[in-house]
Amino acid sequence: MIKTTADKTTIVAILGDMFERRGAESYLGENVSMAEHMLQGATLAERDGASNELIAAALLHDIGHFSGEFGTYSPDDTHDRHHDATGGDILKPFFPAQVSECVRLHVAAKRYLCAKDERYFGKLSSASVHTLSLQGGPMSDQEVLAFELLAYHKDAVQVRKWDDEGKVASMKTKSFSNYADLLQGLVNSHTS
Repeated sequence: MIKTTADKTTIVAILGDMFERRGAESYLGENVSMAEHMLQGATLAERDGASNELIAAALLHDIGHFSGEFGTYSPDDTHDRHHDATGGDILKPFFPAQVSECVRLHVAAKRYLCAKDERYFGKLSSASVHTLSLQGGPMSDQEVLAFELLAYHKDAVQVRKWDDEGKVASMKTKSFSNYADLLQGLVNSHTS
């Protein structure tokens, strides 16, 4: 988890340090690293003209993998490590709810899309199919209705789509440091 000494002046540097230390790790058996995957999400959000909040959510959606109390994901896992909840908890004190809730809901958004669009499941990578089974599989009808009542469910679905697209080997992206001012601006607006 984030150090208890984190505050609005240090959180972006702490997140940057997490990217630096852990970003080179393999992304769930895909052909990209963790950092490449998350930076691709931000790049895709920018490409689509997303708000700063959604660019930040796309960039930070998997930050929970870097700090989860349940350890790092392995393709041999037999249980969910809840990186979505961990990531949302890390960001909540520092970022607007749109950012932290999109991070918290990006796994639920995958489950939602699998329930709502039968073609969506066919587009998932083998690693995403495996994690889907650990995360509860496609939502039930009741879960779909409950998800659709959540304030940021549509934004979380969009972040999920960028998440799914962000698995391209050698895709050109900015570095984390290029997003530091955007992130700090969101922190300042949320904590002031």
